[in-house]
Amino acid sequence: MSETEVHPHEGELQGERPPPVETPAPDEPRAPSAPAGASDPRVRALVAPVVVPRWVQLVLTPLAIVGLWVLAGALGQLLVVVLGAAAIALILNPLAKALQRAVPRGLAIALSYVAILLVFAGIGLLLSTPVSDQLSHFSNHLPQFVGRVNSDLLSVQKFLRRHGVSVQIAQQGHTALQTLQKQLLQSSGSILSFSRDVLGQLLTISVDLILTFVLSVYMLVYAREIGALTRRVMPSGDGTPADDYPLLVQHAVSGYVRGQLLFSLIMGSSAGILLELMGVLGIFRDGSHYAVFFGLFYGLMELIPYIGPILGAVPPLVVALATQPIAALWLLAVFVALQQLEGHLIAPQVFRISLRINPILVILALLLGYQAYGVPGALLALPVATVLRATVIYLRRHLVLEPWSAGQPHL
Repeated sequence: MSETEVHPHEGELQGERPPPVETPAPDEPRAPSAPAGASDPRVRALVAPVVVPRWVQLVLTPLAIVGLWVLAGALGQLLVVVLGAAAIALILNPLAKALQRAVPRGLAIALSYVAILLVFAGIGLLLSTPVSDQLSHFSNHLPQFVGRVNSDLLSVQKFLRRHGVSVQIAQQGHTALQTLQKQLLQSSGSILSFSRDVLGQLLTISVDLILTFVLSVYMLVYAREIGALTRRVMPSGDGTPADDYPLLVQHAVSGYVRGQLLFSLIMGSSAGILLELMGVLGIFRDGSHYAVFFGLFYGLMELIPYIGPILGAVPPLVVALATQPIAALWLLAVFVALQQLEGHLIAPQVFRISLRINPILVILALLLGYQAYGVPGALLALPVATVLRATVIYLRRHLVLEPWSAGQPHL
């Protein structure tokens, strides 16, 4: 195909379609162009769906299911890398398309990654002052926290001895932390082995992240070819952006990202406000000092399914145990109530609107992803579910299964 020839369906995954002006090359079949007024439902109904014969349903459908299952098992962790790269490419492609109007495609892709990094850096700078102040406040009061812990441990030991229970929590002339240090030194071999395992896991994760980044860049570079191949494989749409499969997939993933960011913002803000309120009321005095830091950490942890809410509650509970043990019980009750509110009200409503998926399917997708690939699988479960939903809707519109009853298929 010459440089001046433009295929009406070989646009990129996102953006405006170039007008069809020339005839495609002989080796590339021309997809049907959209008729005038294709956005009209009456005109869209003229696009005849593809009828799947009965023998295809009987033979190829179970083979396809088994083949996909075997392929997913063979790829293993590589499947997570591929899906992660595809998700990143779908998220960044709209920004790259917008920048491409002013700069070449390659530079637009590079600027897209730089823009995302600058956004995160800007958020970090805005939050660095309050977070650093609160961390400084915590480090300055750390000796007091340690002293309270040592005093509480000695009190517990004396209480147990008075009641006939001989437990050596702290020795004479040794603080609780010194005793812990001695125990750690005696277990140095186990700690060293554990450290090697952790370093190995970190190295594997780092390699996977680099591969995901590199693969996402290549997917953005070849977005035009990927979009054209997808349109040739899938049944033809009516030629409008509302009936273009790559665009539908991209919009679905973008909806998930908006929903997840909104959800994290709501949960992090709620945690920060509750901690500030508990500090003002005197229930947890340090809550007002660390409200911004704890709220930010809780919101970030909400990006991790299952274990995120638990990890987000750990720092305030640790501080409460070191300063106000009774306040730790109140904090535990508050976070349990917050997680119940999250699971039964906030999450279903936010993801129902952003993903348009039944909450039961959302839970099943998270369970399946976590069971198959752990936390990375759970992170990718909802984006994959949104893509599958968009695919099913598109195929139901353009694909008809030949009925098994006698008579002609109903189009």
